[in-house]
Amino acid sequence: MAKVITVHQTGGPEALRLEERELEAPGPGQVALRQTAIGLNFIDTYQRSGLYPMKTPFVAGNEGAGVITAVGPGVEGLRVGDRVAYQGLPGAYASERLAPAERMVALPDGIEDRLAAAIMLKGLTAYYLLFKTWAVQKGETILWHAAAGGTGQIATQWARALGATVIGTAGSAEKLALAKANGCHHVINYREEDFAVRVRELTDGRGVDVVYDGVGKATFEGSLDSLRPRGLMVSFGNASGVVSIPDLGILSKKGSLYVTRPTGVHYFARREDLLAGAAALFAAILNGSITVNIDRTFPLERAADAHRALEQRETTGSVLLLP
Repeated sequence: MAKVITVHQTGGPEALRLEERELEAPGPGQVALRQTAIGLNFIDTYQRSGLYPMKTPFVAGNEGAGVITAVGPGVEGLRVGDRVAYQGLPGAYASERLAPAERMVALPDGIEDRLAAAIMLKGLTAYYLLFKTWAVQKGETILWHAAAGGTGQIATQWARALGATVIGTAGSAEKLALAKANGCHHVINYREEDFAVRVRELTDGRGVDVVYDGVGKATFEGSLDSLRPRGLMVSFGNASGVVSIPDLGILSKKGSLYVTRPTGVHYFARREDLLAGAAALFAAILNGSITVNIDRTFPLERAADAHRALEQRETTGSVLLLP
């Protein structure tokens, strides 16, 4: 029997319920996985709370790693015993699961299972943001909010390796030190100072080329004020609340700015794009450009506690659930 964490009715962390289910044989194009590690991400909390609507009941989670235990008809290139990982597939909070083979990424030597579960969604998010949403170039300056978080630590290291000047924000002295140790040239405590004013000081009044903002409502206005004319605001998360722009004219007043709200669903819709992103991510880790901090692990049955820790900003780096 597979252990799963199910949401029958959206709400707080208490909505996550441990259940047992019989795992069926994989169908055409599917594989069965024995999961060894599961990644925790803010999108999991958005789905659980109802902010991102899901048809209930559903098994929570979107990222994991494990070993293939069976393959369905028509599956090519994967076999029993292969180590694989995935991202963006609901149903991850489970000891075993079925999954589409085309969304599986084979793990190379040097990328162990827990590391893979810590990087697939966060690392591939960093990949499309830095290489596709805005192709960061040497000499550019970027601002990354929540730089001490799991995605932030990966992205700021990667951006620095690309030759960018990286400014990061965080909400405590401990998190600022962590951000500074993970790629940021400059750090700002957005709880204690006006980060937009500080960004202007650091850039001699020019502003940054691009802002990457996964915080949302609390930082959006200041992010616009941190951009150079015709700079890009990348809003990719809602940790502090949903962002809205009631008056698009504000973008022209602040410098003919661009705003985008990207998601990996569209950047990795094709398997070839998924594999290209994963290859770039694995290479950056194996060559030392990125090191990954797994901050905490929780047993699968304590998924609710893990959600509470994430939502209360008690975590830094990546958090894992272990079946």
